[in-house]
Amino acid sequence: MPARPIIALDADGVLLDFHLGYRSVWHRVFGWLPEERDPLAYWPKDRWQVERMDEPSRLRFRAGFDEAFWLTVPALDGAVAACHRLHEAGYDLVCVSALDLEFEAARLRNLRDHGFPIERVIATGVTDGERSPKADAIESLKPVAFVDDYLPFLRGVPTDVHTALVLRAPNGTPNVGAELALAKSVHDDLPGFVETWLAR
Repeated sequence: MPARPIIALDADGVLLDFHLGYRSVWHRVFGWLPEERDPLAYWPKDRWQVERMDEPSRLRFRAGFDEAFWLTVPALDGAVAACHRLHEAGYDLVCVSALDLEFEAARLRNLRDHGFPIERVIATGVTDGERSPKADAIESLKPVAFVDDYLPFLRGVPTDVHTALVLRAPNGTPNVGAELALAKSVHDDLPGFVETWLAR
């Protein structure tokens, strides 16, 4: 049988709700649950009414993003169903995430626990430089499409891959400017991409 075409998907902001996860870590580390400041904020520190942190507090907070956290990030509304539509239409789905390698297995288990039809996660880490840390993984996978919610992660992706940008929240977004030309399509969310992709 011929191989099924691959669609590569980012996790946080496309499949999973990192904003809610961020709030839960704040609660676990500092003992109180922040209220919402701006529901349209792109960055979680702007969405929630959180305090500026000094260096010791910042280190405590970062330590909260441990394996237990990556196992429990909530799914975004509609994302599981959208992925099942792609899978049923004949695509294999691979999650490509700018995550430390040590949490790759936790991310896969998190996705599987939510019912995503995803059997593979590639954790790329985050690297300095102009080229996306995900570009090499995308080049190796050779997907027909790659969906992300962070415009800089489209840099260096092979031009024969359909790059889809999820715009998500507008306030403070980095998804602006001349580099929008890197995205071959833009969508409000993953279900929006799936609707457009399957209607082609």
